[in-house]
Amino acid sequence: MLGEYLPILMMMGAAAVVCTAMVTLSWVLGPKHITKYKQSPYECGVAPLGDAFERVPIKFYLVAILFVLFDIEVVFLWPWISVFKNAPLDYKIFTAIDMAVYLGIWIVGLIYVFRVKAIDWDESTSLAPEKLIDSAPVAASTAVTNPELQS
Repeated sequence: MLGEYLPILMMMGAAAVVCTAMVTLSWVLGPKHITKYKQSPYECGVAPLGDAFERVPIKFYLVAILFVLFDIEVVFLWPWISVFKNAPLDYKIFTAIDMAVYLGIWIVGLIYVFRVKAIDWDESTSLAPEKLIDSAPVAASTAVTNPELQS
């Protein structure tokens, strides 16, 4: 029985060795020029604002739930549609009723999403006021004029 799984175990071992070697070699051979600018938190080029432990707006969780909702819909519908056209009549009737119930629940969820405005990305309703300022020019000028960040 071990012989059946031996190629998989060998492949997993080889992948682990390659990953470990790449991480170790990049750490050993890589440049080590540590500056305050490189040690500062990175937020897509924007200067960090606020605490790292602040609460995340609920819209991020709603979008994640929406993704799962749409993803699962495709996972259920794609194989069903591909089998449905060549299936016997009793299978078609039974599964059509099942899919109608499923899609009904899905539509109720979609209506709920639109009612609570989960996909309304108006930042003035979900972000703190200090995060609404135009921070792109400030971040660019801060990196140049702040002597602590330069080295």
